[in-house]
Amino acid sequence: MDQAALATRLAFYRAVTWGLAVSGDRLTRLTAPPWRADPYRTYADLRSGPAVYRSRAGMAVVSTHELCHQVLRDRRFGVRTTDGTLPEPFTATPLPTDHPATPTFLERDPPDHSRLRALARPAFGPGRIEGYRASVVKTTTRLLDAATAKPRFDLIADFAAPLPIAVISDLMGIPDVDAARFTHYGRVLGGALDGVRTLRHARALRTATSSLREMFTALIDRRRETPGEDVISTLATADLSADDLIATCELLLIAGFETTTNLIANAAWTLARHPDVWERMREEPEITPAVVEEVLRYEPPVQMTQRVPHEDVDLAGHRLRKDTFVVVLMASAGRDPAAFTSPETFDPDRTDEKDHLAFSSGIHYCLGAPLARMEADVALRALATRLPNLKITGKPKWRPTTVIRGLRNLRLQTL
Repeated sequence: MDQAALATRLAFYRAVTWGLAVSGDRLTRLTAPPWRADPYRTYADLRSGPAVYRSRAGMAVVSTHELCHQVLRDRRFGVRTTDGTLPEPFTATPLPTDHPATPTFLERDPPDHSRLRALARPAFGPGRIEGYRASVVKTTTRLLDAATAKPRFDLIADFAAPLPIAVISDLMGIPDVDAARFTHYGRVLGGALDGVRTLRHARALRTATSSLREMFTALIDRRRETPGEDVISTLATADLSADDLIATCELLLIAGFETTTNLIANAAWTLARHPDVWERMREEPEITPAVVEEVLRYEPPVQMTQRVPHEDVDLAGHRLRKDTFVVVLMASAGRDPAAFTSPETFDPDRTDEKDHLAFSSGIHYCLGAPLARMEADVALRALATRLPNLKITGKPKWRPTTVIRGLRNLRLQTL
């Protein structure tokens, strides 16, 4: 498709989506600027309506904790249609290309999903993760030494992004890491979960995927000649096609830092508005893991996912036909009053309530969850020690994305 035709297609799709949002469609409102900045109001509206909301965009939506959890764990639902097609994002049109990207294991159903995930799983086990803690603490100290030497710094650019990038790059064995470049790639590819929005985004996506493919191709060749203890060496010796190998490496890299960057930044943003909890963290650092869990419930980096029933399914009295696109609002589940007492209140002392779904559930539960939790724990403990008065300067803006919720920047005052 030429540039003019693509631009026309993107503009048409944006206009249609905007029209649906203005007319009151609650799902498409999650993509539009007047409502996107605070999706939790829309989630509350969805939870107050039918158990399964039927969007005029052609999708079904589940928003309660009970139904989100049920769909994510129900083996009758997959991520692809019964003919193997990956559904298009509801938020924007996909990028046409002569060379379709190889799907990652997140975009595959069993048995392919199980086979690919099993190859990466050993590097992310709880035991292995604790072995990385000392290195994470060292990197955290180095980054904060440089950041806090300035009167003001951007938490995301100077700390929340470089930290998980350094950690996952070391785990995978990626040398000469350019944190700023990887941060850009993460935002481009993370934004692509919404689909392609503009020609500029389409070009950036092509550049990012091409650059990452070139980098991983070279690294895989090197590891096959001289394997090490890193993840790429393990994958390079596995029985994988070249495309599957590169797709898996790209997923582990981007997913390994993009969501953790936003988890740390969303936590700082939330804690700046709850100084009593920040003060408690300084005096009782052992509560930090509970704070991380509450951030994941209250302001999760990943807001939603999708599933497709592989047969006709009855869900809460609603009939879902085979291959219906179902949007699962995991962030809405975290604010469900049927699952959490006073869900709009940030409270790390919660007990005897439901588990949040920030890392999904079922067979697609986030492989990197233990690593993300540990990094956030280390990062927040260090920030609480180094910044006794967590003060944000300026007015941060949220990124213009729907699936991923994160800030563009977060400037902090150190003095």
